[in-house]
Amino acid sequence: MKWASAISEQPSVETAIDECVASLGNQLGEAAPDLAVVFASSHFHQNYEAIPQLVRQGLGSGDTSPLVLGCSGGGIIGNGQEVEQSPALSITAASLPDVTLTPFHLAGDALPDLDAGPASWEELLKVSPADAPQFVLLADPFSFPVQNLILGMDFAFAGAAKIGGLASGGQQQGGNALFLGNRVHRSGAVGVALHGNITIDTVVAQGCRPIGQPMRITQSRRNLLESLDGETPLNVLRALFPTLSERDQGLMRNSLFLGVVMDEFIDEPQQGDFLIRNVMGMDDRSGSLAIGEMLKEGQLVQFHLRDADTSAQDLAAVLERYAGDNRENDVHGALLFSCLGRGQYLYGRPNHDTDLFRDKLGAVPLGGFFCNGEIGPVSGTTFLHGYTSSFGIFRPRM
Repeated sequence: MKWASAISEQPSVETAIDECVASLGNQLGEAAPDLAVVFASSHFHQNYEAIPQLVRQGLGSGDTSPLVLGCSGGGIIGNGQEVEQSPALSITAASLPDVTLTPFHLAGDALPDLDAGPASWEELLKVSPADAPQFVLLADPFSFPVQNLILGMDFAFAGAAKIGGLASGGQQQGGNALFLGNRVHRSGAVGVALHGNITIDTVVAQGCRPIGQPMRITQSRRNLLESLDGETPLNVLRALFPTLSERDQGLMRNSLFLGVVMDEFIDEPQQGDFLIRNVMGMDDRSGSLAIGEMLKEGQLVQFHLRDADTSAQDLAAVLERYAGDNRENDVHGALLFSCLGRGQYLYGRPNHDTDLFRDKLGAVPLGGFFCNGEIGPVSGTTFLHGYTSSFGIFRPRM
C-alpha cells in the first residue's frame, strides 16, 4: 500500500491537474494508483465535467486508470495544505494491492425503507458484511437524505468504518459536483467500499471541551431536555455559571453545547466519547432546553463550550489519543473532512488542523476538503456533524 497527496493553486483546471499528477508521480514512483480522491474548488465549476477524465488520463490509461472519487469543495486540502477562498484542486492517490474497490452512486429515492432488512442495503451497495468493508461517502446536501443513508449503513454494516462529508461550494441544488469513475453527478451520493488488506481508522474532533460534571438525563421528551439528576437544566446552568472564568461565562452565553455519551457502557467519558449537539433554545418557565438530538432518559451528558482555543485543544487531545493507541500501526495515508466554519474563519490562519495532524502523526499524505457537514463515528455509531474535523486514516489490515 502506498499513498500520495498533491495540491495545485493553478487557475486552469488542466494545468492544476498536470501539476498534481507530476507531484504524485514523484511520490508514488513505480506504484500505479488504484484510487484517486479528487477535490476541486468552486472556481472550476465550469470545468467540473472534464475533471474525472483528465485525472484518469493523467494517472493511467485504459484498464490501468484509477477509480476517481471526489467532489466540489468550498475549500480544498492536499499534501497537508489548506487552501480557502482561492482556486485549488487536490488529488490524493493510493496504490492498493490486495484491496477491492466497489464504487456506488445513490439517488435519494433509491434508498431502502429504514425498516428494510440488511439484505436490501447489501444489494444496494453490492458488498456484504462478510467482506468487512470500509466506506468513504460523499453526498450533495441539497438533494440527498444522508441521515437515512448512515442509519441504514450502520444497521447493515455495524462494524464498518464510515467517513466522509457533504459537498460544498455550490449555493443551490445542482451547484455541487460529485465525481465517480468517468462521470460527474449533480445530485445524490457517491462513495466507495474498500475491502481486503485495508483498515480505515477514524478520528472525529468536534471542537468542544466539557464544563461542569457529567450528569444523567432523568426526564426528556424527544429532543427536549427536562431534568438532569432531578434538577432542571436551567437551574444546573445557573449554578454552574458563577464557577466559570469570565471568558467561559462569555462562551456560555454564546457558544453552549451539550455532549451526549452515546455508549451506555461508558461511565467516565473522555474527549471523543461525546456526541456534540447544539442547544437550540430554552424555556425560562419550565427550565428545559431544546437540543439538536433525540434524547433518552438515563443517558450521560455534559455541557460543553466551543471557541478557537477549545477547538485546537480538542483536536490535539483526540489526535494524541489516537497516536498513543496506534504506535505499532503503519499509517499510510489520510483524508480530512473539515467544516467550512473551521480553517481560517475559526483560527485566523491557514493549515491549523493539517499542521496539528502532521505534528502528532508525522508526514502522512493528507488530502480532503471543507464540507457542508462531516460524516464520522462517535462511540461506534455514525453521525452527521457540524464544526467538526473528521479524519479517515488508512493502513494495512495485516
